[in-house]
Amino acid sequence: MRSMDASERHTTGGRSVREQARDHLLLNFTDMGEYAEAGSKVIVRGEGCEVISDQGRRFIDGLSGLFCTNLGHSYGAEVGAAAARQLETLPFTPAWYLAHPAAAQLAETLVTLAAPLGMQRAYFTNSGGEAVESAWKLVRQWHAANGEPQRTKAIARKLAYHGTSMGALSFTGLPDCRAPFEPMAVPVTFLSNTNAYRHPAGADPEAFTRALLEEAEEAILFAGPEQVAMLIAEPVQNSGGAFVPPPGYWAGLRALCDRYGIVLVADETITAFGRVGEWFASSLFDGRPDIITFAKGVTAGHAPLGGFLMTEAMAAPFVTGGETYMHGLTYSAHPLTTAIASSVIGIYQRERVLENVRELAPHFEARLQELRRIPLVGDVRGMGFFWALELVKDRETKELLSSEEADWLLRKELSRHMDDLGLLCRLDDRGEPVIQLSPPLVSDAAMLDRIVDIVGTAAERAWNAWNGSIVPAADPRQLPLRSRGKLGAA
Repeated sequence: MRSMDASERHTTGGRSVREQARDHLLLNFTDMGEYAEAGSKVIVRGEGCEVISDQGRRFIDGLSGLFCTNLGHSYGAEVGAAAARQLETLPFTPAWYLAHPAAAQLAETLVTLAAPLGMQRAYFTNSGGEAVESAWKLVRQWHAANGEPQRTKAIARKLAYHGTSMGALSFTGLPDCRAPFEPMAVPVTFLSNTNAYRHPAGADPEAFTRALLEEAEEAILFAGPEQVAMLIAEPVQNSGGAFVPPPGYWAGLRALCDRYGIVLVADETITAFGRVGEWFASSLFDGRPDIITFAKGVTAGHAPLGGFLMTEAMAAPFVTGGETYMHGLTYSAHPLTTAIASSVIGIYQRERVLENVRELAPHFEARLQELRRIPLVGDVRGMGFFWALELVKDRETKELLSSEEADWLLRKELSRHMDDLGLLCRLDDRGEPVIQLSPPLVSDAAMLDRIVDIVGTAAERAWNAWNGSIVPAADPRQLPLRSRGKLGAA
C-alpha cells in the first residue's frame, strides 16, 4: 500500500479521509475495487463553480454535484444563516397532524411558482426517489377513492431513472438497476424515450411525435386502459443523455391520459428550479401534468428535500375529509430543509439565476455544437444548462461503440483526461456512451467556455488515441467487458 502524503492526512490526525472512506464507506453506484489501493477522490471545499480536493486540486463542478448545486458553492454562509435561524426557533416537529411556518411558507411559494401549471398543493419528502414513490401511492389511493381500485399498472420510458427505492425502481427503465431486485413492486410497461438521434422518424419532428404517441396508445391498450393508473416521464429525460421532446409530444401525452383516465406525472427532479431556464420545465412543453415531482434544485444541494405538487383535483379526496393519504415520513416537511429551500428560492430570484440560464443557453449550445468537429461526437442535444454529447464509432453511419470500446473510451481515456484537465462531469453508458454536462446555473460565459474547451481537448485526445496517434493504455478491442453504467463522474 502506498504511503499517503501530508495533504491527505491533514484532516483526521491519524488516518486520512481517503483511508477512512476506502475502508469503511460504501459509495453509491461505485465499483469499490477501483479504490482498493488509492482510495476515492475526496472533495473538501467548494468555491464558486469549483470544488477543491484534499490534495488542493481544483475541479469545475460540471455536473452541479449531481444536478443539484445550482447555485454553485458561494452561498453556503447565507443559506447556513437561514438554517441557523430555523434551528434556533424550531429544530423539529413532524408534519403529522401538525404544521409549522417554514413548510407552510414553502408550500405557498411553490404552488405560486407552479400556478401556471395548475398546481395547488405540495407534499414534502427527502429526495426525488421518495417523491416519485409517494406520488405513486397517492395516485393509487386517488383512483380507489374515485371507484377504480383496479388501476394498479403504470407506463414509463426506457432508460429513464426515477429512483431506486422498490416502488420508484419499478418505473426506472434501466435493466442494470432493476435486475438484482426483481420482481418489481409495480407492473410497468416501458415506452421509447424521445431520443430523436436513434429513432427511425427522428429527423421529422411531426412524424417522430406521431410515432411516439401511437406507441404510447398501443402500450396503454395492451396493458388494459382500465388498469393503468399513471404515466410518468421527465420533461427532458436525463438518463441516456438529455432527450428533449419533439413538438406536441407532451400535449399528446396529456390527451391520451385524459382519454383513458390516467394520471400524468412529470418527474422534474432534475429539470425544475432553473435547469432549463424555467421554474418547471413542463411550462415549456404544454405538459399540463396532474402531478410534478421535484428535489435537487429546490435546495440547490444545501439539504436533502424533495416532494410533489398536485392539482386541486388530485388533492380533493384527501383534503375534503373523505380520504386520508395513508403515507408518511418522519422528516417530511422538516423545518430545517424547508427553511433552507425558501432561502435558496429567494437567492434564485434576487440573483436572477433563471434569467442567467436563459441568456447564456444560446452561447453554451453554440460552443457545444462546435465539438461536432471531433469525429467521436455523433450528437449534441439538450437545452438550458442541461446537455449531452453522444459518442459514436462512425459519425456518418451512427455506428455504435461496442461495450468494450465504450468502456475503454469512457473509463480509460476520457476519465483520465477530464481528471487531468480539472472537470467533473458524467461519462455515462447506461444507454449509448455520452458525456453529460450540467453546470451550476450561476456559471458565466467564461466558465461555460472553460467547460467546453476541456471537453473538446479530452475528446480530441481520446480520438487521437483511438486512431493510434497516441498509443492507448490498452487496445479497446481486447479489454474485458465490465459492468456498464456505473461511472458517476470523471
